Amino acid sequence: MAAPKLPISILNNTVKIKSMANNRTTLRSPPLKPQQRQTMSAFEARVSLLFALASQSASLSQRVVADLVAETTKYVVPKRFESRNLEEALMAVPDIETVNFKVLSRRNQYEIREVEPYFIAETTMPGKEGFDFFGASQSFNVLAEYLFGKNRPNEKMEMTTPVITRRTSDGEKMEMTTPVITKRAGDEVKWKMSFVMPSKYGSNLPVPKDSSVRITEVPKKIVAVAAFSGIVTDEEVKQRESKLRDALKNDLEFKVKVGAEIEVAQYNPPFTLPFNRRNEVALEVERREISS
Repeated sequence: MAAPKLPISILNNTVKIKSMANNRTTLRSPPLKPQQRQTMSAFEARVSLLFALASQSASLSQRVVADLVAETTKYVVPKRFESRNLEEALMAVPDIETVNFKVLSRRNQYEIREVEPYFIAETTMPGKEGFDFFGASQSFNVLAEYLFGKNRPNEKMEMTTPVITRRTSDGEKMEMTTPVITKRAGDEVKWKMSFVMPSKYGSNLPVPKDSSVRITEVPKKIVAVAAFSGIVTDEEVKQRESKLRDALKNDLEFKVKVGAEIEVAQYNPPFTLPFNRRNEVALEVERREISS
């Protein structure tokens, strides 16, 4: 049986309705285009990598700068010794570990200190001068390398002050005070430079890899110390030593110990202004015998 035929008007209306529905569908959601795959060119990849590295470097730089600031603060905000005059009032020393001592008495030109025992790393300086630039720099670098890792077990230690330079004679038992010490010996002039070792190690200090570096304990002793500012030279040390020895001749309580050699302590890094530097010359002394 055939299906009944619909009137032409109804058929036309049905086509219009379908057409309108299709139009509404088109307005609501246009046909989707095939999705394009996003790719990064080699240039864009390099730029992205550079930005990542720059960000990481900035983070590392901040940490490095923070470390440098922490270390530099020790020098920018120094500590001061008790002063007797304007020259000493302007002197300052870094706020880092130094030798422990007790001031027994003060005179117009010097003070008497009782120095506690401490350990040093010492090396013999080349040449006949204690404060020749190249010889001093070479010795300083040898000791600095030991301090900062040229040792067993490759341990970095903290810097201390002062650097001590002293003169000495062959076969003399070495004794020292705080800074860097240089020493001269007999007919042949010899000087030795030393760094004071951090006290936390005691006698258990790392072993130097450089055989020219020697670890020595400085026993407790009494020294006469005269401070001065400026840049240290051999001629300056000679004059300061002569002046200190002459002054001690009139000291009623202490006298220069037989065989005592001059020691020079330098407390400041090279970038310190000359008038802010603290230098000291020291001679080991002993008490005079009191006659009855």
